[in-house]
Amino acid sequence: MKISRSIHPAALGGLAACLLCAAAEAQSVAEFYKGKTVHSLVGLSAGGGNDLQMRLVARHLGKHIPGRPNVVPQNMIGAAGLVMANYMYRAAPQDGTYIGLLSNTLPSRQAVGLDGVQYDAAKFNWLGSISNTVEIMLLWKTAGAASIEEAKKREIIVGGVGTGGIGSSYPRMINEFLGTKFKVIEGYPGSPQLDLAVERGEVFGRAHTWSGVKASKPNWLANKDVNILVYGGIKPPDLQGVPGLEELIADPAAKQIVGIVLAGLKLGYPFTATPNVPADRLKALRDAFQAVLSDPDFLKETEAMKIDLSPVSWQEMTAVVDATLTAPPDVREHAKAFFGE
Repeated sequence: MKISRSIHPAALGGLAACLLCAAAEAQSVAEFYKGKTVHSLVGLSAGGGNDLQMRLVARHLGKHIPGRPNVVPQNMIGAAGLVMANYMYRAAPQDGTYIGLLSNTLPSRQAVGLDGVQYDAAKFNWLGSISNTVEIMLLWKTAGAASIEEAKKREIIVGGVGTGGIGSSYPRMINEFLGTKFKVIEGYPGSPQLDLAVERGEVFGRAHTWSGVKASKPNWLANKDVNILVYGGIKPPDLQGVPGLEELIADPAAKQIVGIVLAGLKLGYPFTATPNVPADRLKALRDAFQAVLSDPDFLKETEAMKIDLSPVSWQEMTAVVDATLTAPPDVREHAKAFFGE
C-alpha cells in the first residue's frame, strides 16, 4: 500500500525561517554593508560644533567599513538632541546601519531624571570621540580677580548663553563648592554675543570651551586679556598651571556631583551605534572609527579646521557613562539642580 506523506505549512514556514537565519549568520560584514547606506545622525542644527564633527567623520568613515557603504549625514533636530537620542534607542534599525553623534549631556540627563528621556545610555554601543571637551572659567583682566582665591573676595558679574546650560551651571558649581561669588547674567543668544559682552565690559567673564577660545579668540590669549581660573574635564597639555575643579574639591560627594554635571566634557563629541547591533558589525564600526583617526586625509582636514584631536575610546566612554548612571541617588538628585530644570 502506498503511503502519502506531506509537510505541514507551519513546518515549512519554520524551515524557511531557519534557512534565512543560517544565511544571515553566514553573511560576512562586507557582504552585509556592500551597497548599503549608513545613516549618521546628529541632534543639533547645521553649522554647530556637533554637526561639523559628525560630518567630518562621515566623510571618511565609509572607506574603512568592510563593504565600503555610503555614509550619509542627517540632522534630526529637537529638544537639544533628545529627539534624536530617543529615535536611536527606540525606532532606528538596530542592524549597524544607524550611527549618531549624541549630545554629550544626555547620559547625565538620564542620571538626574530629567523629563523626556526614553533611552538607556548604558545600552548604546559607543564608538568613540575624536576629541574631549574642556570647560574653563575665565575673567577679563579688569575683573579685579585673577585666581579662584581672589574671586572668593568679591561679587563678580559673569555671563551665560541661554539658561540651564553648562555656561551657567559651571560658575554656579564653582560658587557652591569653592566659595566664589560669581553673579550669572543669563540670556545671551550665543557665544559670539557673550564674547562681545565680555570685551565691552557688560560682564567680567564667562565659562567657555578651551578649544573655542583658542579658535575664535586667540588674541585674548596673545594679549593676556583674560585670566583662566579653573578648568573642567580632562586636562589638556597646554593648560599647565591651571587647577582642575574636581581636584580642588575635597568632599567625595561633591566630587561625584561635579562629575555627573561635567561627564559630558569627558565624552566630548560621542559617536554611538544603536543597541543590539550584531557583534561582528559593531566591531567593524569601532575598528573603522579608530582607523579614521589615523587617516591622512582626515588628519589633513582636522588641521585645516583647527580641531585639536584628543580621542576618547569607546571603553573610556562606557566607563564614564556607567559611573554617571550608577552614582548614589542623593548625589544625582543634588546634581539635578545644575541642569536648570
